[in-house]
Amino acid sequence: MTRHVIITGASRGIGRAVAEHFVTLGDQVVALSRSGDAPEGVALRVAVDVAESGPLGEIIKSCVERFGPVDVAVVNAGVTRDGLALRMSDEQWREVLATNLDGAFFTARAVLASMVRARSGSIIFMGSVSPFLGVPGQANYAAAKAGLVGLARSLAKEVASRGVTVNVVAPGFIDTDMTRLLGTTAEQLTASIPLGRVGLPTDIADAVGFLASNRARYITGVVLPVDGGLAMGI
Repeated sequence: MTRHVIITGASRGIGRAVAEHFVTLGDQVVALSRSGDAPEGVALRVAVDVAESGPLGEIIKSCVERFGPVDVAVVNAGVTRDGLALRMSDEQWREVLATNLDGAFFTARAVLASMVRARSGSIIFMGSVSPFLGVPGQANYAAAKAGLVGLARSLAKEVASRGVTVNVVAPGFIDTDMTRLLGTTAEQLTASIPLGRVGLPTDIADAVGFLASNRARYITGVVLPVDGGLAMGI
């Protein structure tokens, strides 16, 4: 059965791989991103800033009218503005929190109405192992990603009785444009991965696909690390 899947941050990296995964399954994929770029085969691509709740809500409302209730929402949009806390500007802090945490809440709130009415659905937040490991220069990013865990678990309890699951995938060190900016930190992280390699966006897409499937209908409120053992034990 074809599902209505909404993915934020779908233009590149992990989000793009996730979009390609669901397209391959034959789902109707709505790809949201600031640029509006998306892989081939998506049902709709839209340029939107998830930190702007009004336009985001209107877009998701129109998608529900066109494609029906949202079956799966992958909340992936994120940015980094790294810097040591002592030198981090207000703008660096606010921009990361606005996109990575505010935007995640706005997206979840917008898709939940149709899921609750349908008494079915899956929300998957894209977290990180960063808040569990502690990465210098990423106080803003780690704070936002830690916030996703509290958000997901609160929502999971709120909507469980309606058949909606809410989970977090926590990628480790994944080969994306974002992580290539880490420089020497990247080398240190790679050396500490027990499986001995950097992860691929498809590794994350496979985990998201599982949590969105019927095989995971009894899983909710979970943080699933996909990190090659980097943050073992979280």
